[in-house]
Amino acid sequence: MRTISVFLLATALIAGLVSYGGRESYTLTIASTGGGSVITPGEGTFPYYEGMVVDLVAGIEVGYRFVNWTGDAGTIADVNDATTTISINSHCSITANFEEANFMVAAGYYHTVGLRSKGTMVAAGDNKYKQCNVVGWTDIIQVAAGAEHTVGLRSDRTVVAMGGNWFGQCDVGDWTDIIQVAASLHTVGLKADGTVRAAGFNNYGQCNVGGWTDILQVAAGTQHTVGLKSDGTVVAVGYNNYGQCDVGGWTDIVQVAAASHHTVGLKSDGTVVAVGYNNYGQCDVNRWTNIIQVAAGGRHTVGLEADGTVVALGSNWAGQRNVGDWSNIIQVATGDYHTVGVRSDGTVVAVGWNDFAQCAVGSWDLN
Repeated sequence: MRTISVFLLATALIAGLVSYGGRESYTLTIASTGGGSVITPGEGTFPYYEGMVVDLVAGIEVGYRFVNWTGDAGTIADVNDATTTISINSHCSITANFEEANFMVAAGYYHTVGLRSKGTMVAAGDNKYKQCNVVGWTDIIQVAAGAEHTVGLRSDRTVVAMGGNWFGQCDVGDWTDIIQVAASLHTVGLKADGTVRAAGFNNYGQCNVGGWTDILQVAAGTQHTVGLKSDGTVVAVGYNNYGQCDVGGWTDIVQVAAASHHTVGLKSDGTVVAVGYNNYGQCDVNRWTNIIQVAAGGRHTVGLEADGTVVALGSNWAGQRNVGDWSNIIQVATGDYHTVGVRSDGTVVAVGWNDFAQCAVGSWDLN
């Protein structure tokens, strides 16, 4: 009899037939489009009493941005904010809408570059080797920033590069059929067939990727290269003095990042693994959860959470970890001693070492 009573009460709540203290019970139905999900209170149908104020938090996938809330959105505090509230005064149904964000940032040692949604570029910071002379680039769909050079992937799958070229890291003019690039003291290109090319500094064999196959994503550390395979395992070549290439046992990985002497992997369940130099705690990421993107700096590691906030571990001597107040972030990038984030509205924030004005991105609008 008790089980039946509980069932009847739950049914009445969902149907909006029970009142409490004179307040009616209503249902809130929540859904989302591709590119994200509603993480608070979740997706589905929920019962609430009249007058309740419900928190709404939309989690954004990497490569997408939050657009707005639609449907019965009249009592949503801010329909254009991924983190907001809704006041319950009737049955209502709302949808969180996302779209591809065709903009991004990349951070080199001492410079920052931004890709606008229309395929053009902006840059700030050290320009000693003309690594910031990318304003004339067009039709770019992805960008990478190396130690002192910048690499751009064009929509026709060819590659351009500008900056220091003493190791041949800019000799990418004959590359074709490339779908992703990464850069440090060398440049790495992932081909559409899952094979990899590399050019530049190779004293430790970090460019010896010719035998790699079935690769989904590449990352470039200062002296090593990392590749994510389609089965979720990871391969690495190059300098391994701190164990930064010891990734052979990793599984279920969906994204990799590489820095001077450590490597970071994002698992499909939102947790993170890391190996390599750890004197500043930059590899102590085992407690992170709900992460959707990782980035690895010189001596720090950054994680983008599903709700658009950011966490960081490691060295903070220049304030590169001061990201605790960031919100609505959809992508992060790390330089040697600075951290950059792109907001869902296309604006950019940065913290850390700024002696070359590499953090002077506050006026950028990447739309």
